[in-house]
Amino acid sequence: MSGQPEARFRLLLLLPVLAALIVSGISPYDRLTWVMEVLPVLLIVPLLGFTAGRFPLTRLLYALIAIHALILIAGGAYTYARVPLGDWVKDAFDLARNPYDKLGHLAQGLVPALAARELLIRHALVNGRAIAAVLSICVAMAISAVYELIEWAAALIMGQGADEFLGTQGDQWDTQSDMFMALIGATIALTLLARWHDRAMARLV
Repeated sequence: MSGQPEARFRLLLLLPVLAALIVSGISPYDRLTWVMEVLPVLLIVPLLGFTAGRFPLTRLLYALIAIHALILIAGGAYTYARVPLGDWVKDAFDLARNPYDKLGHLAQGLVPALAARELLIRHALVNGRAIAAVLSICVAMAISAVYELIEWAAALIMGQGADEFLGTQGDQWDTQSDMFMALIGATIALTLLARWHDRAMARLV
């Protein structure tokens, strides 16, 4: 594929992410929470820019990464328990808590699973799509588990100061449900998006 159209596509995805990042950082609800939530964006975006020339990803994966970045940025700006979209869903379905963080964990499973699948297949690290799918789910769940360990460490270090970052909203099963949502996201990536992903990878060859 021609490099120039792909570069334009990446730029079109990057601009709204950068704009949202800047706006969210002007006056977030809690500055420390904002830093902790958007840190993955601050790390991944430069990495993707550095690797785009030598190993460009599929448009599908870039688009999903951009969506995930926007989810994280919104959670950082408002804190996950206060994102307006989540409040709307809470009121519309008469829920006990703002469910926006579950969207974040769904993406936390979906995007890493698809990224792992792309790396495994394009680098020919495994034989067959089935083993690639299994390993991709394992990668996504490992990332989810590490994130929950980071939240645990934050709670131990910061005490009540970590409440906004944790966003448990009094749910004693928050950790388990977060990882379950990541599993659902990874499963969606490897079932509903697999054929679309295969076509996107084929267009890169």
